[in-house]
Amino acid sequence: MIELIATAESMGQAEELLAAGVDTLYIGEEDFGLRLPYSFSREEQRALIKLAHDQGKKVNVAINGIMHPDKMKKIPEYLAFLAEVKPDHVVVGDTGVIYLLQEYDLPYIYDAETLVTNARQINFWQKKGAVGAVLAREVPFEEMQRLREHVDVPVEVLVYGATCIHQSKRPLLDNYFNYTKQTENTSKERGLFISEPKKAETHYSIYEDQHGTHIFADNDLNLISEVAELNQTGYQTWKLDGLFTPGANFVAIAKIFVSAKAALETNSWDEATAVDAQKEIKKYHPAGRGMDTGFYHLDPTAIK
Repeated sequence: MIELIATAESMGQAEELLAAGVDTLYIGEEDFGLRLPYSFSREEQRALIKLAHDQGKKVNVAINGIMHPDKMKKIPEYLAFLAEVKPDHVVVGDTGVIYLLQEYDLPYIYDAETLVTNARQINFWQKKGAVGAVLAREVPFEEMQRLREHVDVPVEVLVYGATCIHQSKRPLLDNYFNYTKQTENTSKERGLFISEPKKAETHYSIYEDQHGTHIFADNDLNLISEVAELNQTGYQTWKLDGLFTPGANFVAIAKIFVSAKAALETNSWDEATAVDAQKEIKKYHPAGRGMDTGFYHLDPTAIK
């Protein structure tokens, strides 16, 4: 069965996503989770987990930040809270957090961003207790096919949303503005972009938060035309990321993927349906943000 996972930016949007047919909410709080659309309070997390479970749905909680000693001191208290409210999974990349998880009844999905690129790494973490893994966005489909033959746990694939291509714990934007003697807002809401030298058309989103500086690919990812191929290959855990697609528009896009899931499961998905779905997504995708298929169709031998 295909599982649709979606980020949420508010309690109201989370309810709408569940009503739209999303299977799993992806939430968390900013202290521990990377690039979340919203930092949910503990009471909001408790309420959403109950809401989802009452509907037979699931909640995954992000604890995938880079944990320095100050953050690690706070982790046990948060894990104790999560063990009480019982999300379905926590999503973890830091080995220190994985070590602490031994003391709690919390199934975890391994998410180390760009590091998860081969079956051996996934199998290693499976032996350490992981019940799933988040595949790096840079893995072409040709390599994905080979990888899927050698893993036994679900592997999550981003099918819609922004792709982070660089994170630094350094406040690069603040450092730049301090150097140029400017006082500027460096948050996501500011909508800053950077371009490559001599490539004015490039448009990389960039912002800062307590985890450092985050830079995103030129275009957002949209694999609606590739979902049949993913499903056939055994990639049935699909992630929708609404970081840069706010409000009702993200819910509308989620509904399109819900319809695609239903069509695939009833063998009614075809090329014409995929073309229509692609057109619909373009209607709701933010103006000024491009879309493409990322590394999906890239020849692996072309990656250097």
